[in-house]
Amino acid sequence: MEPTLKTPVIVYAESTPNPASMKFVANQVLLPEGATAQYLQAADTKGSLLARQLFQFPFVKGIFINGNYLTITKSEAVTWDDITLELREFLKSFLASGQPVVTEIPKAEVHTDNSFQEKINVFTEHSAPQTEAEHKIVEILEQYIRPAVEQDGGLITFRSFVEGIVTVQLKGACSGCPSSTLTLKAGIEALLKRLVPGVTEVVAEAV
Repeated sequence: MEPTLKTPVIVYAESTPNPASMKFVANQVLLPEGATAQYLQAADTKGSLLARQLFQFPFVKGIFINGNYLTITKSEAVTWDDITLELREFLKSFLASGQPVVTEIPKAEVHTDNSFQEKINVFTEHSAPQTEAEHKIVEILEQYIRPAVEQDGGLITFRSFVEGIVTVQLKGACSGCPSSTLTLKAGIEALLKRLVPGVTEVVAEAV
């Protein structure tokens, strides 16, 4: 019997709207569908050997893992031209080793409202909607907004809807991105105002 050929690991880099963040895409799944993990400091990486090792690079300031990619945010001390190849080779080597990327989702990322699981996967991190309007907001975020944000290496989640104001949280490349305010107001706010009665404003919650 011929030995099974192992698929070589491929990792490529994609720029994002945030100049401080780069999206690294792999040809394999890093986390199950719907699950995400964000690490903003080395102390948070208990459940991810990959994240812990990435923080050993002095220029790594944040890591966001979702599906088949991870978004790395760097310090201003270096340019992507200086570090992209090094990071790609490191990620290829780690993934080729077969070690799990994440063994435990950070607790802050998990919501376990059972009634909510029927509507949205438990790991999508949205706060559980309590009203018809909130369900509509989450549905719009999932169908129309989230795919585009993920394409840019980020994540958007619903936090609350109080007195006409929708609060969302931006992660990954979207967090701290200079163009995120424009996207929030010109794109997301305009869409929610048009489709959900009572929405007057959309604001972003700091991570």
